[in-house]
Amino acid sequence: MQEIEILVSEVGPRDGLQSIKRTMPTEAKLNWIEALAASGLQEIEVGSFVSPRLLPQMADCATLVREANKLAGLTVLALVPNLQGAENAFAAGTRKWTMPISASRAHSLNNIGKTPEEAIEEVRRVCDFRDSLPIQQRPDVEVGISTAFGCTFEGMVSEDWVIEMAGLLAKAGSDSIGLSDTTGYANPAQIKRMFQRLRREIGAEKMAGAHLHNTRGQGLANVLAALEVDVTTFDSSLGGLGGCPYAPGATGNIVTEDLVFMLEAMGLHTGVDVDALITAREVLLRGLPGQLIYGKIPEVGLPKGFTYACDRSTK
Repeated sequence: MQEIEILVSEVGPRDGLQSIKRTMPTEAKLNWIEALAASGLQEIEVGSFVSPRLLPQMADCATLVREANKLAGLTVLALVPNLQGAENAFAAGTRKWTMPISASRAHSLNNIGKTPEEAIEEVRRVCDFRDSLPIQQRPDVEVGISTAFGCTFEGMVSEDWVIEMAGLLAKAGSDSIGLSDTTGYANPAQIKRMFQRLRREIGAEKMAGAHLHNTRGQGLANVLAALEVDVTTFDSSLGGLGGCPYAPGATGNIVTEDLVFMLEAMGLHTGVDVDALITAREVLLRGLPGQLIYGKIPEVGLPKGFTYACDRSTK
């Protein structure tokens, strides 16, 4: 039987910390990122190249990128909201850029001050900048369509519009495009339907993963639905930290620890060690004492006889 590989992309240092008002010291962030990488995570979004005036928690992103790039085998991501952010990300040596583009007009205006159409044009500008760079230095540009399943401002979002956006983003030059349940509105049937439509629109080679929230308790159920339609990349956050500060009520990323346990228990290889993730929780809490974090597996532990998908360890 062929071993199925799943990429768990950790977004806690960006999505998690941007929703917390206090700022985690840079040294503490670096310790946390190192602990996350030591668990076997292969991809970590370390920060966001946004204005420090808007999100002071992200002011040290360039430093985090430069230091995290020294960790062997790690793909370092950072969010870029616009061309200026992309230029700063390139200067810092970021190898992969993520751009969240909202399908909801109200959320887009509230989040970045642009309409969805203007945001798509900004993606085109960023991709043009990428294409102007020497080939060996060109980062990947991954776009996540935010509020793809619903919006706390507008309610339901047109599925046809989301898929139309995906096509426009592909034409604008995006390397890959995924769907984000920013507000925790999605249900499993919707997840399956939308990712099937996304693949038909842009092709499997351009389809990125799922960014899911557990706001209404549907996070892991939605992961299972996505797996059924061959999605193999999932964003998650250690301890379930996260949420969009510009979308009221948008809380609760899926918990990395619980996600990895479920995938490995199903025989899907992630390469991530759950015990090491639990150790990373301790590092996180040293940097943010008293911070409320979540997770069932850290509370109760791994089952007796638990075996990782690749049989590298038995608990």
